[in-house]
Parts: sequence; structure tokens; C-alpha cells
Amino acid sequence: MFLELIATFVAGIAAAGVMLLLNMGMGGRLPRWLIPVAAGAAMIVATISNEYSWYGRTTSNLPPEIVVAQRVESKAIYRPWTYLHPFVTRFMAADTASIRTNAAVPDQKMADLLFFGRWAPVQARPVLVDCANRRQAPLTPGATFDETGQVTDANWSALATEHGLFEVLCAEVD
Repeated sequence: MFLELIATFVAGIAAAGVMLLLNMGMGGRLPRWLIPVAAGAAMIVATISNEYSWYGRTTSNLPPEIVVAQRVESKAIYRPWTYLHPFVTRFMAADTASIRTNAAVPDQKMADLLFFGRWAPVQARPVLVDCANRRQAPLTPGATFDETGQVTDANWSALATEHGLFEVLCAEVD
């Protein structure tokens, strides 16, 4: 965040410098208000560019075993351009290296989900996915399993086959 702020200021100073040099090259014929307007426009463009490039920069730095399962795009009335082209503000990824199964219940898979947010720290949470019954349950720290390997206190919710989590964890089931 701090580096993006610095980059925004540098873009504004650079645009003001270019306009100042252009004005000097033209013998001072450009209006004086053009320099701060160019600086402000450059800062806005730099900010928008950082918003749109965050998702690509973040996902390109992920190791291959981290697979994006779901993206959340943002639209806002105070950003009218987002209605034409929304940008990703957060996403959920599954750590495929952490997928665990139990031989007693092979249709259930446990994996770590990573939640990335534009201005938020990464959060990791374990989840249990029942591929056969198309449902999911978050695993709380106090989750208990019975002797057959079933979670006894799971809070199951439906999981659509089109959901990225189902596609990542249950690719061979359908």
C-alpha cells in the first residue's frame, strides 16, 4: 500500500514535470492551470492502474499448487468505469498441496482455503468438501470426527458444481 502511494505521487510529479518542460519549450504559452490538472490526472490514472493490476500481480506470484477458486469483482457508483470493466477486489484460492482424504470417506476432501483481499492480510481456513453430496463445511478449531471419519459437528452448506471450489477439489467426480 505504501509503495502504491509513493508510485501515485511520483506519477503526479512526473506529469507536472513533463507539462512544465512542455510549457517552457513552447515559450510559456500554455495555461498555468494545466500543470496541476495533468498531475492530478496522472495520479488518478496511476491509482486506477494499480486497482486493475492488483489481481494479476498477486496471482502471478502464487506457487503452482495454489489455484484460484473464486474471484469477487467490484462495481461502485463513485467509480463509473467499473460498470464497463469491473476489477477484482478479493479472491479465494485452494492450496492443492494441502488436500487430504480419509480412506473411510473417500468422497470427502479437506483442504486449506486462502482468502486474499485488496487491502487485507491473507487468511487461511480449512474446509471440508463432500464431493458426492455436493456440499461444504468450514472446519472450526474444535471440529470432531467419529470413528468412521465423519465430522460430527459440521455446518454443511450446498456447493454448486459450477463453484470454483468444487471444480478444484472434486475435478474427477461428476
